[in-house]
Amino acid sequence: MSHDSNMIPAREPPATAVGVLAWVKINLFANPLSALTTLLIAYGLYLLVPPLVQWAFIEATWFGTDSTACSSDGACWAFITARLDQFIYGFYPEEQQWRADLFFAQLALLIAWLSFKVTPGKKWVLGYSLVLMPVVSWFLLYGDLLGLEKVETHQWGGVMLTLLLALCGMIASLPFGVLLALGRRSNMPVIRSLCTGYIELWRGVPLITVLFMASVMLPLFVPEEVVFDKLLRALIGIILFQAAYMAEVVRGGLQAIPKGQFEAFNSLGLSYWQGMIMIILPQAMRLVIPGVVNTFIALFKDTSLVLVIGLFDLLAIIQAGLNDPAWLGNSIEGYLFAGLVFWVFCFGISKYSQRLEQQLQR
Repeated sequence: MSHDSNMIPAREPPATAVGVLAWVKINLFANPLSALTTLLIAYGLYLLVPPLVQWAFIEATWFGTDSTACSSDGACWAFITARLDQFIYGFYPEEQQWRADLFFAQLALLIAWLSFKVTPGKKWVLGYSLVLMPVVSWFLLYGDLLGLEKVETHQWGGVMLTLLLALCGMIASLPFGVLLALGRRSNMPVIRSLCTGYIELWRGVPLITVLFMASVMLPLFVPEEVVFDKLLRALIGIILFQAAYMAEVVRGGLQAIPKGQFEAFNSLGLSYWQGMIMIILPQAMRLVIPGVVNTFIALFKDTSLVLVIGLFDLLAIIQAGLNDPAWLGNSIEGYLFAGLVFWVFCFGISKYSQRLEQQLQR
């Protein structure tokens, strides 16, 4: 007896079970409550989106020399376009802005190199990014070397300063945080107590206090002839503060490693540092990627606090521009632009971390 003669021929699924109609039915109108929620959201978007498009694009003024060029019906993006250079470079001299452009180009190239799977030599590029890039970027922007004109740090600002603070804070705080996490789990009581005390002390104060103390108190502990740059003081404060939070994130990853992994590298005769570097830390860091990225994103947004010590990051320089009598009344456009820039960078960091997680899980 043949079973083939009794088989039902394969048929196409019904039109309502595949494609856009199926997605809409399953995700938007699966039950009465879901359908009601979908209709309410659609009505809210109908009320909100057309006026927003009208204000932001159709009635907007894109170019002008002052706020009199703008109409009251639409957005005054002329405030952004007219002061765009200042928002990006701060008070960096116009004839030296090519150095800031080189900094941006270097950053974009390194990110692209590390993002694509097919690019070779990623370990070397990553090593350059973590070790040499902050130093090269500092001397490129500061100058006073190899014939480059010196540009004082109080002239730095805008997006350039925000990126520099965030990148240096992220890169320098990670290894420091790893050492603190290892110290907190150390079997040596003195090391463990010192690391625990450091972490709890720095986590107990807000970043704005740390910046203020780094700006005012730090010069009191060094000889008078030693002059610390204001930006350098802010960077030291940010790194010390961020390292305490990073240490707790890494400690969470270390606690998630099974005890057998520690016993394994001991049985192989590896030293403590060999076992940590080759076996334990790679696994722990892979586990805590979301927490590390979350800490980085928080730091990126917290860079706006440097305004309290007189540094003009993106948000501060927009606020300074709003006080210009020629551009009074454009705060909405200014803060929307700042929000967009912060969102683009934070979203990019988040998506890159998700991609890195997927690559490491394969």
